[in-house]
Amino acid sequence: MSRIRIEGLLAAFPKLVGIGKQHTYVETENVRYVYQPMEALYLLLVTNKQSNILEDLETLRVLSKIVPEYSASLDEEGICRMAFELIFAFDEVISLGHKENVTIAQVKQYCEMESHEERLHKLIMQSKINETKDVMKRKASEIDKSKIDRNRSDKGGLMSLQSSMSTRIENGFSDMSISGSGGGFGSNSSYGSMDLDSFSSKPKGRTTTAATAPSKGLGMQLGKAQKTNQFLESLKAEGEVIVEDVQPVVGQSRGSVPVATDPITLTVEEKLNVVLKRDGGLNNLEVQGTLALQILQKDDGFIQVQIETGANKGFQFKTHPNINKELYSKENLLGLKDPSRPFPAGPTGDALGVGLVKWRMQSADETLVPLSINCWPSISGGETYVNIEYEASKMFDLQNVIISIPLPAIRDPPTVNQVDGDWRYDSRRSVLEWSILLIDNSNSSGSMEFVVPKADPSAFFPIDVRFTAARTFCDLKVASVLPLKGGPPPKFAYRTQMVTENYQVV
Repeated sequence: MSRIRIEGLLAAFPKLVGIGKQHTYVETENVRYVYQPMEALYLLLVTNKQSNILEDLETLRVLSKIVPEYSASLDEEGICRMAFELIFAFDEVISLGHKENVTIAQVKQYCEMESHEERLHKLIMQSKINETKDVMKRKASEIDKSKIDRNRSDKGGLMSLQSSMSTRIENGFSDMSISGSGGGFGSNSSYGSMDLDSFSSKPKGRTTTAATAPSKGLGMQLGKAQKTNQFLESLKAEGEVIVEDVQPVVGQSRGSVPVATDPITLTVEEKLNVVLKRDGGLNNLEVQGTLALQILQKDDGFIQVQIETGANKGFQFKTHPNINKELYSKENLLGLKDPSRPFPAGPTGDALGVGLVKWRMQSADETLVPLSINCWPSISGGETYVNIEYEASKMFDLQNVIISIPLPAIRDPPTVNQVDGDWRYDSRRSVLEWSILLIDNSNSSGSMEFVVPKADPSAFFPIDVRFTAARTFCDLKVASVLPLKGGPPPKFAYRTQMVTENYQVV
């Protein structure tokens, strides 16, 4: 139908509408107008005369209920403001000229549903942005430390270094000039030549004590002073190289430790242990969680942590022995028994920091399982067809999901006929890895089918599963951080994650 035709039908409608008529439809030679007054406007449905008028009235009734859901004011201005939303909603009700069997709630859900690809793209972009920020902060911290170390070495370290190098090189030349003068001198000669060779090859692990230890029993060799000075002058021309020879040991040891960027970091982490049965059912589900605190500077340790908790039915909580239990039970405040002492600062034995609260939950309720796995091996002729599917709970958005299926000893990779996601065959471990970057409500179920040579069905178990999630089972949140010495609340970083420690289908 052309645009001119539509505009002509709409222009003719006001002339056909009568005043005071009880029925709400008008028929012309070719079309039927089905309409309903809505305050100062009309909701109009144009159909052909062969359509079922009862179905048209039902469609009009559904559309009339949709309009108030999107437009609060039923006037021309309000309708124009929400025009696109109304068009999208009407499109869900009418498809190719026929009414769809949908409810008002389903229409709203379809219109508001987020795109899985969009969420995935945003998640990847945000992870890249966070990773770039961490790299920038780490590089800035390393540059600042290198500047401080360089300034210290420029003030005095370089002169003492050159002095010690001069002593060692002079000793080496003098030892070479008087070789064969006795057992003690012979050992010193080898020590001097070894230092020259090791200096040119830039060894790792040289200490300041070894560099400044002078040789005993040797006088100043005037005959070699000119050659020694010339050699020193050539070394001074490459002064940066000399400095870098001595300092890389410290720099490398610091660089191997990750640099913390936030003064106060609070992390809620849960570790999940699940054992599922291959024929269905749950053997065990155990959740172990920790709220950990990491502080960089000692002065930032005079704080209390305000938390919020929900019902958490079935959870058992335990606080650190140094936490004030009375304050925790009455006000949900985590603070030390002795307020004059700060929380420990700097690196600890645990990468997350000092544990403040720990909790545990064990259940046999299969509905709590975040991800269920069904594996169906079947033998047909000389091959084994394996169909494996997952079904995720709506409580969690699972990230970086990897399902590892053990395979029997085979010579060639398996033939994958269908897969939702990606797959990789590890020939060294004889494992097929099925990976899905993100599982949410838009892809809460998926499947994979692959074929291998004839094998025992038990060879495909146990299946190992790994994933992470930003939400936890325990309803515990950090509300704020309160300073004990007054002043504004300190800034802090807050992270929540759930990881799998042992998740298997046996």
